[in-house]
Amino acid sequence: MYRHLQQAWRAPGGGYLRDLMRERAIIWRRQPVVVRIDKPTRLDRARRLGYKAKKGFVVVRVRVRRGGRRKPRPKMGRRQKRMGVSKYTPAKSIKLIAEERVARRYPNLEVLNSYWVWEDGTSKWHEVILVDPNSPSIKTDKDVGWISGKSKS
Repeated sequence: MYRHLQQAWRAPGGGYLRDLMRERAIIWRRQPVVVRIDKPTRLDRARRLGYKAKKGFVVVRVRVRRGGRRKPRPKMGRRQKRMGVSKYTPAKSIKLIAEERVARRYPNLEVLNSYWVWEDGTSKWHEVILVDPNSPSIKTDKDVGWISGKSKS
């Protein structure tokens, strides 16, 4: 099953996935920027990044505006070269910006990883996998137990 999901997401712009995700994007645009979801949209990718369907794991979809930074144009006189309006790009990737926004919204959870889900002309959507470090099921998990700060010595 995971192999078929992976092949479908390799070229999401073609096939049945494009139509499905276009319909979903219409709904997602009307939702809030940060939305907690029950299960990952891309289950194969989430599992590869460490997601498990058990208590302590939370998946959140976040929308981030596409493109470079928008800097207001100076009001006082300068020559065009020194205006400093165009070609301003953030030093962080849109994925990192999405992770930071989710981490601010959920301060008691730790960001495990994130992945791209979809994009349109104005927005990019990422799904962020969060882990509750205080959950007993996370503390005893051999794969993500390190997040809880419990050291084996």
